[in-house]
Amino acid sequence: MFNGINEILFFSGFLLFIFLMLALDLGVLNKKSHAPSFREALTWTSVWVSISLVFYLGLMFFGHKLHDITDLAGIQAKIDQFHHPIRIGSLTFEEARQVYNQNLSLEYITGYIIEYSLSVDNIFVIIMIFESFNIKQKYYHRILFWGILGAIVMRFIFIFVASALIQRFEWVMYIFGGMLLIVGIKMGYEFFTKKDEDKIDPHHHPLVKIISRFFAVSTVDKGHHFWVKENGKLFITPLFIVLLLVEFMDVIFAIDSVPAVFSITRDPFIVFFSNIFAILGLRSLFFLVNNLMGKFHYLKLGLAFLLSYVGFKMVIQTMMDLHINTKLSLGIIVGILAFFVIISLMFPEKKKEMAD
Repeated sequence: MFNGINEILFFSGFLLFIFLMLALDLGVLNKKSHAPSFREALTWTSVWVSISLVFYLGLMFFGHKLHDITDLAGIQAKIDQFHHPIRIGSLTFEEARQVYNQNLSLEYITGYIIEYSLSVDNIFVIIMIFESFNIKQKYYHRILFWGILGAIVMRFIFIFVASALIQRFEWVMYIFGGMLLIVGIKMGYEFFTKKDEDKIDPHHHPLVKIISRFFAVSTVDKGHHFWVKENGKLFITPLFIVLLLVEFMDVIFAIDSVPAVFSITRDPFIVFFSNIFAILGLRSLFFLVNNLMGKFHYLKLGLAFLLSYVGFKMVIQTMMDLHINTKLSLGIIVGILAFFVIISLMFPEKKKEMAD
């Protein structure tokens, strides 16, 4: 997985920064359970997006240091290993390094935009879960914090296992691409048929049934606690069940979103960085979306097109050994999202009339 001390140091530094930010978030800035205001959510969203853009700039100038590249042979080796869509030809090392870093940073920001936009659909499902369990808004942040911490660990495992499979078995790309095409078509079908499959039944969900078999579940409101002791017996609270459901849904969504980023880059570090920054911005984005639900009702159709595009791109690239320019992919993806956001604003969703 790691090919040198530089990769280990770079990755360790990244994880240390992430955990320090999370500790600051929960331990200092959000000690008390509360429902963040729209302004607070907007501020934190801006902070996380800004940090993600700073990381993009860092890769643009120092991306080669990630894999400890010191010469032209090192650049060519990474181009061949991860199928970067660039050619260095007769460039000098300085010129080739600049081209390589620019491509690496573009792959990162494209993957970040894909992951961040797909997380909106994830947010809608999380809102459904919270509403189904009647969770108080002041506890949303606590659940999302621990949910994201678990998601970081699971994404790490998923991404690097998937990368190892892709490098060993090229045909895995066909599976990922086909899967994304199917999910995109299914999402588009659900949009046009108004079929709502995201409703969560808190009493009959398979995960809830499994948990109830092995643990005693407290039905009394225990505030922000995930488990409590009553008469010497350990009980888990509905809050903990919701946390497990959020983790479970993240695994389901990762099956779609992680392969989508692999359609842009096969470098597992870039896939991981783009995923984690998108996940870290998920909490603040959640509270924004929760306040703006209904404003961008065509976005789900846009996500269907986005998934279909990256799935088709993945299959075609593998089948024909093509290297589609990263700038072109970024332009197409941003264009798809911008188009459906604009038409959502131009044609607001009509409110359902109340029955007499």
